[in-house]
Amino acid sequence: MNPEDALQLAIQELKRADHSIAVSLKYTRTVDVIKSIIERLINTIAHCLDALLAHAKTQKKVSEIPPLPRVKVDVVKKVYAEDRTIVDFCEFFLVLRRIDKAKFERAQEYRRHVTMTAHMDGGESIEITIDIISDYFERSKEFLNYVSKLVHGASE
Repeated sequence: MNPEDALQLAIQELKRADHSIAVSLKYTRTVDVIKSIIERLINTIAHCLDALLAHAKTQKKVSEIPPLPRVKVDVVKKVYAEDRTIVDFCEFFLVLRRIDKAKFERAQEYRRHVTMTAHMDGGESIEITIDIISDYFERSKEFLNYVSKLVHGASE
């Protein structure tokens, strides 16, 4: 896969997440929609990581793109160790994956303050509301733009 294809897949996932926030979450206000948005954001970031790895492969910084998400994160962190934005986003990606896999509770569904409380492995709990998921979406959008500039800027 080349970096451009991976970026296009990331853009498509981000559009789906945007629609879920703007339309589905606005009208249904359920934890299922929040969970779906988290999955879309995970996919978006995963495609961005694929783009970074494909870009690194074209520059001969890596020989092969690993198939497993955790291994991809490790390779991206190693290749782009000097880039704080990318390293921080790798950590954010891992947190989103932990939230997605965690057991969760629903609170105030069908209301403005619908909340998904994810109970993580270490005993910590993370509450995700409409505002928080919207913030996660904006951060993911900024990361996609950052990766796109990095890939396009370096290849030109």
